[in-house]
Amino acid sequence: MTGLIAFREIVLKVHSRCDLACDHCYVYEHADQSWRARPKVISPEVISHTASRLAEHARDHALPSVTVILHGGEPLLAGTARLRLVCEEFSRALTGTADLDLRIHTNGLQLSTRYLDLFDEFGVRVGISLDGDRAANDRHRRFADGRTSHPLVLAAVALLRSEPYRHLYQGLLCTVDVANDPVAVLDALVELEPPRVDFLLPHATWETPPVRPDDAPDAYARWLLRIFDHWERLGRPVPVRLFESLLSTLRGGPSLTESLGLAPTDLVVVETDGTLEQVDSLKSAFEGAAATGFNVFDHAFDQVAAHPGVRARQLGLAGVSDSCRRCPVVRSCGGGLYTHRYRERNGFDNPSVYCTDLRELVDGVEGRTALRETAPQLSDPAELARSQEELTRILLARLHADLGAEPGWARAWELLAAVEQAGEAGADALDAVLDHPFTRTWVLAALDAAREGRQDGPEAARRLTALAVAAVLRGGLDLPAEVAYRDGEVYLPTLGLLRLGEPGTEGRAALHVTDEGYAVRDGRTEHRFGPAAGDARWQPVRTWSPGPDAAPVALEDLDPYRNCFPRPPRLRLGTGEAEEWRGRLDRAWALLHKAVPGFARAAAAGLTTLTPLAGGPRAGGWGEAGRHGPGALGVPYAAGVRETALALLTGRRRTRLRALTEVADLYALDGEWQHPSPWRERPVPVSRLLADVHERVAVEAYRRATATPEPGGADRIHRALDRLSEAAELTVTGKRLVAELRYELKAVDA
Repeated sequence: MTGLIAFREIVLKVHSRCDLACDHCYVYEHADQSWRARPKVISPEVISHTASRLAEHARDHALPSVTVILHGGEPLLAGTARLRLVCEEFSRALTGTADLDLRIHTNGLQLSTRYLDLFDEFGVRVGISLDGDRAANDRHRRFADGRTSHPLVLAAVALLRSEPYRHLYQGLLCTVDVANDPVAVLDALVELEPPRVDFLLPHATWETPPVRPDDAPDAYARWLLRIFDHWERLGRPVPVRLFESLLSTLRGGPSLTESLGLAPTDLVVVETDGTLEQVDSLKSAFEGAAATGFNVFDHAFDQVAAHPGVRARQLGLAGVSDSCRRCPVVRSCGGGLYTHRYRERNGFDNPSVYCTDLRELVDGVEGRTALRETAPQLSDPAELARSQEELTRILLARLHADLGAEPGWARAWELLAAVEQAGEAGADALDAVLDHPFTRTWVLAALDAAREGRQDGPEAARRLTALAVAAVLRGGLDLPAEVAYRDGEVYLPTLGLLRLGEPGTEGRAALHVTDEGYAVRDGRTEHRFGPAAGDARWQPVRTWSPGPDAAPVALEDLDPYRNCFPRPPRLRLGTGEAEEWRGRLDRAWALLHKAVPGFARAAAAGLTTLTPLAGGPRAGGWGEAGRHGPGALGVPYAAGVRETALALLTGRRRTRLRALTEVADLYALDGEWQHPSPWRERPVPVSRLLADVHERVAVEAYRRATATPEPGGADRIHRALDRLSEAAELTVTGKRLVAELRYELKAVDA
C-alpha cells in the first residue's frame, strides 16, 4: 500500500493485569474496560505471529530498526519464562532484517536479578514509573489495600542502578499532579540519576477534564514551569524529554515525544489476545476508541497503518483543529496529545483540554531561553563570517572524501596542508583563498557533479591546485607551486589570470614569489608578473573601496565560477569600463550613506566581492545573490547611480539572509506551511515571505529618503510582519529576526 507511514514502535501487552491500583491509570480507571475480557498473559502463538508480522513490516518498508516496548498491566507479572520467549522470538524474527530495540515499562515492584539477568542477555532497557518523592508517589501509586509502593520502587531503581545492570536503566516516568510539590518531585527524581525523565500529563478529555485546583486554566503549565526553572537552576542535571522536545521545536527541530508536536504517529499496540489497536491512551476517551478491528493472526501491520484513526494522527498540521492551525505555537504543542482533544459532540476536532496550559508552557520555555537559544550569527557579523568559513571547509572536506584518491587532487591537498602549517602567514593566506566566495561555488558544483556521477577529477584537481598556489603566493611562502594550465591560461583565485601560452595549449609551470611580486618559470624562461611587474600577460583582480576606512572589495570579472547568478556576468571589463564602473559605485555608495546611513554601514559589513552582470537593472533594481559565500554580490553593470545604489542595498540584504539560513535555523521546513503575501497573488512559504520583508524594509527606507516612496509600501510590510509573528514554523532565531525588522521599520516610520 502506498502513502503509509510505517510503524517503527510496537507496544506489546504481555500481561493485562497489574499488582498496583493506581487511581489515575487509563487502562483500569477510564472509559475503556476491554481489559476485563482479555487473557491475563500473552500466548506463545500471539508472540510468534506478532514477531513475524513485525519482521514482514520491517522488510516491506526497509526499516533499519524497530522498537518493541513490553507493557501491561504490569509486564513483569508475565514471568521470566514468557518474557524470555518474547525476547527470543523477536530477536530471531528480526535478525538480518532490522535492528531490534527492546524496552520494558514497569512499576518495578517485581524487579529482581532474575529479570535483570534476562534483560541483560537481550539488551532490554528498563523504564520505571515513579511520581517523585514518597508523598507524591503515594497520592496515586498504592496497592489495592492502600499500602505504599514507594519503598519497593526505590529498591527496584537501586538494583537497576547497580552494576552490572546500570546500562539497562532507561529512565523514569512521572505523571504530573499539581497537588504535589514540583521542586520536591524533581529533586527526588534527580537523586536517582535517571538517564531520562518523562513528565506525563494525566489523561483527560473535554468530557472528563483534568483536576484543576481553584479552576485555574493554567495550573499544569505553572507546575511544569516551576519544574523547568528548578531544572535550569540545577544545571539541567538529567535530560527531561518534555523540555527537550520544546527546546528542539523552538529551534526548528523535531518533536521528541508523541504528546507534543506534529510528527506523525508510528506506533501500534498489540494486546494479549493479538488484537491490534491504536495508541493506548485513547482508552481514556470512550469504550472502543483504540479499536481497529484487526489482529495479528489475520491482518498485516499495513492494514492497521491504513486505518482512518491511525491516519488521522499522521496528517501533521492538517490533522489538528482549525483554531490550532492558526496558533503560533502549534508546531511545538502539536495540538496536544490526540486523546486529550476528545469531545463527544465532535470527536477529536478540538484543541487539547490542556490548551491553555500548553500555550503558556511553550511561551514560558521560549521566554526563558530565547536569548541564549538565538543563533549568535544573527547579531554578530564576525560570528556569521566564522560560521561561513567553517561551512566552506566542511564542504571541501566532503569533496576531498570523494576525490582524495585522484593523484592530482592528492598533490594539491598536500600543498594546502603545507600552506596551513607554514605559520601565521600561511594560515592567513589559506583563509583568504578558501573564503573567496566563488570557492564555495566551485565546491558545491563539484559535489553536485559527484552525486550525479559526472565528476571530472582532473578538472577539480586543477582548481584545487590553483587555490593552493594562490595561497603560496599570497603568503610569500617558499613552497613548490606548480600549476597546470589549459587553453594557455590559469586563473589564480583572488589574484588574477595568467596567460602562459597560446589559446589551445596545455602544460605545467612553476610559480614563486619575488621581491616585486611573482614569477613563473616555463622551461628555462622566467617571467615576472604581479602588482608591480607590468607584464601584459597578467590580468589582476581589480579592487574598489566603499569608503576610506573600508576594506578593499574585489571587482571579480575573471573567476570562471562567477557564473552563478540568475543572469550572466560581464566578460572582463576594459580599463576604461572598469574606471567608469568604479566611479558609478562611488556615487551610488555616497548616495546610500546620505540616504540610509545605517543600512549602508550594514551593507558594507562583510562585502568582499562585486561581480558586474550583463544588462541593466531589472524591475525594482534588485541586486543578485548567487550560489556563493556571503561576501559576494552581483550588480548590473549598465545600471545608473540610483539603480546601482538600490542593487547594492537589496543585494546585500539578500546575501546576508542567505548566509544566515545556511548556518542558522530561522524556520522549520517540515510542513506545507503557506502564508498570504501582500506582494504575491498566491500564498508563499515562510522563507519567501521573510525574504520579501527583509529586503523591502530597506527598500522602503531608501525610497522615503530619496523622495520616491511606494504608495502603501509600509502598510504592506506591517501586514507581512504581523503574519510572520503568527508563523508557527519560525524558530526563536527567526522570531528575533522579525523583531529586528519591526525595529528597523519603526525607525523608518519615525
